Amino acid sequence: MSLADTIIIKSLGRQPYEPVWHAMQSFTEQRNIETPDEIWLLEHEPVFTLGRNGKEEHILRKTDIPIVPIDRGGQVTYHGPGQLIVYLMINIKRRGLGVRKLVTLIEQSIISTLAEYQITAAAKKEAPGVYIGDAKIAALGLRVKKGCSFHGLSLNLDMDLTPFTQINPCGYKNLEVVQLSDYIEEVNPTKVEQQLLAHLLKNLGYKPENMSS
Repeated sequence: MSLADTIIIKSLGRQPYEPVWHAMQSFTEQRNIETPDEIWLLEHEPVFTLGRNGKEEHILRKTDIPIVPIDRGGQVTYHGPGQLIVYLMINIKRRGLGVRKLVTLIEQSIISTLAEYQITAAAKKEAPGVYIGDAKIAALGLRVKKGCSFHGLSLNLDMDLTPFTQINPCGYKNLEVVQLSDYIEEVNPTKVEQQLLAHLLKNLGYKPENMSS
């Protein structure tokens, strides 16, 4: 088994945003053709992140929650406790994936995870992410550099959704944001994390024997 076929899974717990972001940047900058891909699972302390094309006008009111301009695509979103974050450091060139295909595979993985709870969700071609009806439950934001992805997805599990009312989520006015706890009685974050990870690994073509953590 070559290093190129290995994927490393890291569970990081609750983390402040900026150190993890800079760690992703460093990892991507320093990796080479033999560097194994990695997936990081975590949740963030409260933060608004503003993508490269982000417009300040989508921040409706400022609070004590920090606003961090970053290098992913997309507009403004919120991260906080009770939200599952999955960062995907994938050599997409090595895996024969384009950006659009990667986005689709991530969306399909989230949809399949929600289906395990008898929740029907869907993607929208014009607005990346995953939706239940017209309400958004998961956001995507990626950056690709040197043929490698970083950043990833956020899935709302059981959190305080109030900060989403302080922004136009992902640049959309009056977009309703929902979470898994709106649809099921009890959310087990560890279980959801493992379910989503399993779907991601399957859809991205990694074999169980090639996983390490």
